[in-house]
Amino acid sequence: MTRDELAKLLQPAVERLGYELSDLEAKTAGPNGFIRIFIDKPDGIGLSDCEKVSSAVSALLDVEDPVPGNYNLEVSSPGSDRKLTKHAHFVRFTGEAVKVQMRFPIENRRRFRGKLLAADEQNIVVEVDGVPHTLRVAHIDIARLAP
Repeated sequence: MTRDELAKLLQPAVERLGYELSDLEAKTAGPNGFIRIFIDKPDGIGLSDCEKVSSAVSALLDVEDPVPGNYNLEVSSPGSDRKLTKHAHFVRFTGEAVKVQMRFPIENRRRFRGKLLAADEQNIVVEVDGVPHTLRVAHIDIARLAP
């Protein structure tokens, strides 16, 4: 099962509990497999939130059994240097400091660190040293908040 398929399976259960599935990482091959879920809500995430989601997701994974073999399930908050993985994340954090690494060089650089000025479905605009750079969302390797 791919990461996206796993996210589609788990997202409704997480949302029913009142949380956003902010991100998901999975490594299910080999002896040290894991499924790592990052959840969020407007007033932040605490330990009891992680426990509640872990219990529900664990039960769902036991019933659906989408991943062969053994793995550890981890549920966490996205943290202060959270990944920005969805259009809604870029919109929500417009005005904040971000670090963006591109898959391909743009203007002879792959890394951009600055203020997120704008975001739409196709592009984000990051101001670096007073200069705005328009970056294609489809070409972003990783984007994070830079607290």
